[in-house]
Amino acid sequence: MPTISRSRSRIVLATAAAVLASLTAAADALPQATETATHAEPPAEPLAGLRVLLSNDDSMQAAKASHSDGLGLYEMRKALCAAGADVVVMAPWQVQSGKGTAVTNGGALTLARRTRLPAGYENDCAGAPSGSPVYGVCLSDDACGSGTPSATPADTVKFALRSGLSAKAGWTDGPDVVATGINSGPNVSAQVNDSGTVGAAVAAVDDGVPALAFSSSGDSTNTDFPVANYRANAAFGARLLAGMRERSLLTGKFAVKVDYPDVSTGRRAKAPLWTDIGHGKVVWHDYAARRGSGDTFDIVPGVCADRPGDPCTESVRRADSTALLSGHVAVAPVTADRTYGATVDDGKNLRKLKHYVEHDAPRP
Repeated sequence: MPTISRSRSRIVLATAAAVLASLTAAADALPQATETATHAEPPAEPLAGLRVLLSNDDSMQAAKASHSDGLGLYEMRKALCAAGADVVVMAPWQVQSGKGTAVTNGGALTLARRTRLPAGYENDCAGAPSGSPVYGVCLSDDACGSGTPSATPADTVKFALRSGLSAKAGWTDGPDVVATGINSGPNVSAQVNDSGTVGAAVAAVDDGVPALAFSSSGDSTNTDFPVANYRANAAFGARLLAGMRERSLLTGKFAVKVDYPDVSTGRRAKAPLWTDIGHGKVVWHDYAARRGSGDTFDIVPGVCADRPGDPCTESVRRADSTALLSGHVAVAPVTADRTYGATVDDGKNLRKLKHYVEHDAPRP
């Protein structure tokens, strides 16, 4: 890839922030033609003809009562198809949370098509040109089984873009956009580096394909992930994507990360904010020596003190974590080189996207 100047990168990030601002004001309608004109009715299928590759890091199983293993993917698939998109799912066979941008360097990948979808989602994409198949991708040269190792999130996207979609959906020129998620739990601040949801989106822009990564907060315990949160995020995400498409804002220069707050108690999400990726830890890994064993350490959640000077405390002014914790939808750009926009060379689109998010994006 060519080297890109920091000055260009700053311009790109400024553009995207300008687009986010414009998204907030217009709510769900298209912009008014004049100050006195009435709002035009949005098209019934604003994503008609759009081909979407949908992946995640939570798998396509959707079998756990906590909804932490892929149910969000089916809510996003439902919303995208309802808006007219043609959606093909290629996702990890097993949960791959925390895999970041990891890839597998040898062996074989095998596809397992899901013929029985989760209850309530069976007919969401009926009539889609591709048939809207759902595939899990495992690491095996034989059929995927209950204990078969899984492809990583980045594996699934790279495979789909370079071979899978052509072979299984006939998309020889690839999808128009990649959507990843909806992840069970937010992906903000320092944990973005670990996120397989974001890593899958980065794999897409690494191949020059536009990508959006969606994550939803859990309930107050962050151990259960209510359908209400996924559903609200999916509805917002489909409208956000439609607005970006209508304004020609889909770009393969950077991914767009969307984190949605907990709305399961009935509180509405606040307007989307264009943010920077924070540096605080929020969620982190600690390692505790197991009693009676000098060589075994348990992996346990880290506890943040959240005080000045503590490494957990957020220090970034417009951090995604701060916006999310205050109830806003947090939107941020992520570049393929993981510098969060410092070397983006698409300044015009970034300024427009920032304006769209801050002014015209649909309200949750």
